[in-house]
Amino acid sequence: MPKHAFLSASSSHRWLACPPSAKLCAGADDRASPYAKEGTDAHALCEYKVLKALGRHPPDPTENLDYFDKKMDDCSDEYCSYVLEQYEAAKQNCSDPLIMIEEHLDFSQWVPDCFGTGDCVIVADKVLHVIDFKYGLGILVEADHNPQMMCYGLGALDTYDGIYDIEEIQMTIFQPRRDNVSTFSMSKADLLNWADTVLAPTAKLAYEGTGEFNAGEHCQFCKVKATCRKRAEKNLELAQYDFEMPPTIDDNEIAAILPRIDDLIAWGSDIKEYALQQALSGTEYPGYKVVEGRSNRRYSDEAAAAAAVSDAGYDPYEKKIRGITAMTSLLGKKKFDVLLGGLITKPPGKPTLVPESDKRPAINTAKDDFKDE
Repeated sequence: MPKHAFLSASSSHRWLACPPSAKLCAGADDRASPYAKEGTDAHALCEYKVLKALGRHPPDPTENLDYFDKKMDDCSDEYCSYVLEQYEAAKQNCSDPLIMIEEHLDFSQWVPDCFGTGDCVIVADKVLHVIDFKYGLGILVEADHNPQMMCYGLGALDTYDGIYDIEEIQMTIFQPRRDNVSTFSMSKADLLNWADTVLAPTAKLAYEGTGEFNAGEHCQFCKVKATCRKRAEKNLELAQYDFEMPPTIDDNEIAAILPRIDDLIAWGSDIKEYALQQALSGTEYPGYKVVEGRSNRRYSDEAAAAAAVSDAGYDPYEKKIRGITAMTSLLGKKKFDVLLGGLITKPPGKPTLVPESDKRPAINTAKDDFKDE
């Protein structure tokens, strides 16, 4: 089997669902986003704090972190506390548990030449615990059957099974900015069965560039999502929908269209962004041109503007109370709760139509109100 470096645990959610996408993405530009760089800084801070708490002497990376702020400081403190709690819990059932930070995890037995880095691995008799820190805010990451975490679990199991009597693998996503601590457990036998029957065969297809293209939720982080024909075909199915007879669509037809709307909107946005970047590089699209977009006026020098208004006898500043997030950062969570906990209210959110699989409870509708009458 040829050697390629384009399969990774972090992208396994995509290539397990769409094996041939791996080769397509391997040839695409890989530019680190500001969000990825922010996450790298947060991981470095977490590593430092945990190692220091364990009595080791790592160098403090803080002054070299471009994205360091109070929120990152607080989140890394929370992560450090959680890791230490889990380590202490492991000691209750094992006299000599191991804890590794930023551990190299090799699962090339199932995915050739593939490895990852476990943010924290705690190995004890009976239970192997892999913890992954996620600093992202936009997407809630769940541990339940998360393929990245399962790959990390395999790597840790491959190294430490036999040294410890491992029966269960725990996998935790720690995502503090979403108040999300998600843990999923499975037996060693079930994890190894998944590795042999799902992971390894699909990885072989991905390496070879074979298997079926498949469009879905996993397209979100695909590097070729804007130009993927399979995704285009899936979304263009709506364009073939017969909207003429009858003149209006019924509730069943609307129900059939609803699950596709979000994907269609996202796909359209990806196409527009891709076309803009191509046009800026010189590509010409018939009927389109690049123009300067609208912009808002702003002060060229805010300090000078404020001084000029002050000199004229006016107050250039408007005053308003800090938002809840900013106030929490100012006071600290404990003091915030003491001073303002009784003054915080959370009004009902705007009604949103979601699939039945959504975990939030349904709210009363006009139909329910009529039943109550």
